[in-house]
Amino acid sequence: MVDAQRFPSLASIRAFEAAARLGNFAGAARELDMSAASVSYHVRQLERQLGLVLFIRHPQRVALTEAGSLIAGEATKAFAALRASFVRAADLDEARLSITTLPTLGTSWLTPRLGRFRALHPEITVALDLSAEPEELGAGRFDAAIRNGHGRWPGLRTTFLFPAIFTPLCAPALKSAAAKLVDPDALPDVPLLGRPDWWTLWYRALGAKRTPAADRFGTSLSAEHLDVAAALAGHGIAIASPILFRSEIEAGRLVPVHDLVTGDGRAFWFVYPVVRQHSAKLARFRDWLGAEAEQAREAAAAAIKSAIVVGPA
Repeated sequence: MVDAQRFPSLASIRAFEAAARLGNFAGAARELDMSAASVSYHVRQLERQLGLVLFIRHPQRVALTEAGSLIAGEATKAFAALRASFVRAADLDEARLSITTLPTLGTSWLTPRLGRFRALHPEITVALDLSAEPEELGAGRFDAAIRNGHGRWPGLRTTFLFPAIFTPLCAPALKSAAAKLVDPDALPDVPLLGRPDWWTLWYRALGAKRTPAADRFGTSLSAEHLDVAAALAGHGIAIASPILFRSEIEAGRLVPVHDLVTGDGRAFWFVYPVVRQHSAKLARFRDWLGAEAEQAREAAAAAIKSAIVVGPA
């Protein structure tokens, strides 16, 4: 008698269903990537648990008994429905791409370009998250990320985009006032905006023996694109990326204060879990993003080539 509280093992049911559908244990073994003896064992286990004979064994084939035929029909329908749900789930996953990245890159560089990806791949909906801290990948919330670093993250595949470089930028009206920037002791009256550590690296690359005092800095803002927004409004000189803000420079809304460009050796990378390396949507986005990044590198080639990389003091 069948124990209603103990459902037969899925492995046994799967082996039985394959053998019933294909008419022999050898074919079932090939489909399930196991030996014919293993298929036979699982079927025997199922028969033992049910107390029923499910197959009549012949030398080269098996034939279903009446009880086996009844179970096989239902099992085949159940597995077909299960396979169909896997396909639907995969199709649903491939239709939505969730990306997480840094606020400045996402706001100033990626978002204005996403329309081009959608035009090429209207079947894929993109969800963009902005986070200053790196989000966990592989937990199901995000498919991929654009990160800043050295490109070494265990378990992740990486694609280089462009280096993290920075230089002083200001509104055109402040260009003449910013001329004193090269002398930390005779700074212009205009406040400095942006990360103090980037300013320190820039002055070190310049060869200055001192860096600006803390009182030379203007409002402290939480992200690079906010510093640039303040600079665009004429509120100070921002140290920022000539790659991420290339459009503002080309439009004349921002001007470089000095020819010196520096960096800290890090770069921007597109990253995703190794286990997702065969995802079609990730491949499409990676290839598109790589082409966009290549254009950005070409547009900022002079700044990239001249950049001086400065490590921590």
